[in-house]
Amino acid sequence: MAEHLLAPTATGRLDAWTAALTEVAIERAAKSAGLGKDRLGTGRLLRKSLDARKGFSVGFRMQVELLEKSELPSEVRPGPGAAAGIALGESDRRLPPPQRLPSQRRVVVVGSGPAGTFAALRLVQAGAQVALVEQGKQVQPRRRDLALLTRGELVADSNYCFGEGGAGTYSDGKLYTRVKDRQAVFETLCTLVEHGADPEIAVESRPHIGSNRLPGILAELRQHLIALGVEYHFGERVDDLLLTQRGELTGVRCASGRELLGDAVVLAVGHSARRIYELCARRGVELVAKPFAIGARVEHPQPLIDRMQYGSAAEHPALPAAFYQLTAQAGGRGVYSFCMCPGGWVVPCATEPEGLCTNGMSLKRRDSPLANAALVVTVEPADYAAWGLSPGDPLAGMAFQRALERSGYLAGGGGFIAPAQRLTDFMAGRRSDSVLRSTYRPGICPGDLASVLPPFVTAALREAARRFDRTMPGFLSKEAQLVGIETRTSSPVRIVRAASYMSPTLPGLYPIGEGAGYAGGIVSAAIDGLRAADAIIERFST
Repeated sequence: MAEHLLAPTATGRLDAWTAALTEVAIERAAKSAGLGKDRLGTGRLLRKSLDARKGFSVGFRMQVELLEKSELPSEVRPGPGAAAGIALGESDRRLPPPQRLPSQRRVVVVGSGPAGTFAALRLVQAGAQVALVEQGKQVQPRRRDLALLTRGELVADSNYCFGEGGAGTYSDGKLYTRVKDRQAVFETLCTLVEHGADPEIAVESRPHIGSNRLPGILAELRQHLIALGVEYHFGERVDDLLLTQRGELTGVRCASGRELLGDAVVLAVGHSARRIYELCARRGVELVAKPFAIGARVEHPQPLIDRMQYGSAAEHPALPAAFYQLTAQAGGRGVYSFCMCPGGWVVPCATEPEGLCTNGMSLKRRDSPLANAALVVTVEPADYAAWGLSPGDPLAGMAFQRALERSGYLAGGGGFIAPAQRLTDFMAGRRSDSVLRSTYRPGICPGDLASVLPPFVTAALREAARRFDRTMPGFLSKEAQLVGIETRTSSPVRIVRAASYMSPTLPGLYPIGEGAGYAGGIVSAAIDGLRAADAIIERFST
């Protein structure tokens, strides 16, 4: 195995570049390892990352695995192009299959996002009967509801946050994660590849699927789960937990009156499932308030971001739309860019009438003329007191979000139109009289985001933005614009669980994923689902 820094040397689309650069990397690695053509059997790409550090030439870092001819099965005869393959599917790199349950068990999974879907997959592979209930719609009819929202009409149970695949379905499909369990990460990525994702996601350092590609992959994955025996119940909102007179959990009741019974209930509801948080509070499930972050989306022309990050190489055809990741301490708080979407779109992710919040997404090609990212400031439970909310109330953060979203909605004048402000005006403390172009489809209007955001958020954003401009000269450009507001970076509530993944106050309830406060993205949520499923299998096997 060897690692080499390569500069771009040919023309073509990115996928063609990957193949060409892999061939070059294998050739150089073989030379470094002293493997001549008489001994080299083939090579496979393990990792590809873009190196655009300041002071270095822009290039790609390729990590490849070399196999000698003596290591290949006798029937393998590498031909032209064989060395450009991607190393997928090796059993030693993936999770072992789950142990089979000794007796049939029924599990209800609430939520069809990555945590719920991967938990359902692992459980059904172990022989459990799985019922997956989702308040929103399947990906295809869900698209129509998203179109309605861009025209100012909200479907409360089916939108950018609720529906098949959860909030991540229409948020670019970003797959990078800080989870260190390489087997679990590889398992997740390979499962997506098996159902239609580009194989390159298994080797890219910052992989993404694209909001236009992910719905089809989710539909394929759903068909696979159905074939394994999973029952899907779309359009069913869970309104209550079924308990015996002794307080034992036996399943869930939906708003339609449907009751789904199970030996365990997995809550994989996403960070916007406010009704579920309220239900848990009523039923005595232990909850705690947790920190989250709020702010606004900032849009820049993508070519401007490309020049900031790539310099003179900015227009090279091999380079993807540039991204950035910024962090700073300002006013004693963390301020950072979040969910950066190169060549992306700002989208409405409201789930309640008269409440405005935004998010970002990109298509696979990331070819929008504008880049966007959330610029957010950390919020602690102690901050709620200034708004008359009790820091000890686990639902106070949710009430804080609602109040800010209501303020943002009013500032836009209704119809989910967003208040927008030129970044230079925001920094100068003046209201914008006109706005720049934006990708936010319901529309924007001139506004003053300082009148919507809490003063401590406004002050921290201004201080941090000046630091960001020193890191990325040109960030405080006249071409940059804030579109507000962003409040759903993560759940403001944690549903407490023990090391067994089970609620200590309601045995049989397994809160998982981003909505329960234990993940932060597609891959980490999927892995949380896999681990929770293994915990359930272990419980039923002992």
